[in-house]
Amino acid sequence: MNTPTATQASSHPTAPQRPVIAIDWGTSSLRGARLGASGQVLESREFPRGILTVAPGQFESVFHELFGDWMQAEGALCLISGMAGSRQGWQEAPYCPCPAGFAELGQHLLWLQPGRIALVPGLTCLSADALHTPDVMRGEEVQIFGALELAGRDSATLVLPGTHSKWVQVQGGRVTQFQTFMTGEVFALMSQHSILGKTLDLNGAFDEAIFLQGVDQSQQTGSVLHHLFAVRTLGLFDRLSAAQLPSYLSGLLIGEELRTQSLSPSQDGPVILIGSDALTLRYTLGLQHLGIACQSHGAEATWAGLFALASTCPHTQPFNP
Repeated sequence: MNTPTATQASSHPTAPQRPVIAIDWGTSSLRGARLGASGQVLESREFPRGILTVAPGQFESVFHELFGDWMQAEGALCLISGMAGSRQGWQEAPYCPCPAGFAELGQHLLWLQPGRIALVPGLTCLSADALHTPDVMRGEEVQIFGALELAGRDSATLVLPGTHSKWVQVQGGRVTQFQTFMTGEVFALMSQHSILGKTLDLNGAFDEAIFLQGVDQSQQTGSVLHHLFAVRTLGLFDRLSAAQLPSYLSGLLIGEELRTQSLSPSQDGPVILIGSDALTLRYTLGLQHLGIACQSHGAEATWAGLFALASTCPHTQPFNP
């Protein structure tokens, strides 16, 4: 791990002097961590209680049922990131506009209980196209800043694979721009609800070589819409087996993301990937195949980001784990 520079280390205040409760409340799951004085995880919990399972008006009671004992610690500070701050969540936390870093996020926290429980707002940015199309994220912002803390960097290209993959540019500790790609959702639609699904065996083992064939094909001229139809014809003519086709489809779609990025082997520092091992493996393979260095972080990025964000909050109580 790189040692942060003086500029990086001073991008936010010193570590919080209060017990920090970090919560990641997503669409389908809810997880939390009780953090120690240096940000270490003292205890963690995870429940299948995403926002879609919570009836309107019941978020506070669910929170206290699952984490109320943690909040009994003197001076406890709880930050909640993710879809809990969406229109369908506990309460809508307006997006924080980019460029944004710790300071801007801290200023846009939505306090449910002043000085005690707050929702992290998420980020929004405008594209450079003629329509200035808006883009948004909720939850990924704390992962981004957490991964930068862990890497000891204040500038990087970051990728957060998933249903809606994010490509993020950070300069000087602030998110300047990001793009969302519906890669995971398109893979699910194509493999389960289209004609392609009739020839795929989704239970087949991941095939790295076939995946990279898909990445290579995506870099060629022509539309991805045409390349996608080849998933069917390669199966029809027995060029690829049913078990290999999902890996090829994955390579095509992830390769399409890679094709749209301005990446070079000489860029400043490796690309930072944030996500599950299964997903970051595929992006790692694709990036390295194209000569781009990368490094990965998992769930620890969320806790590191929320812990660092807690540094922007008022410190009115001593830390007492």
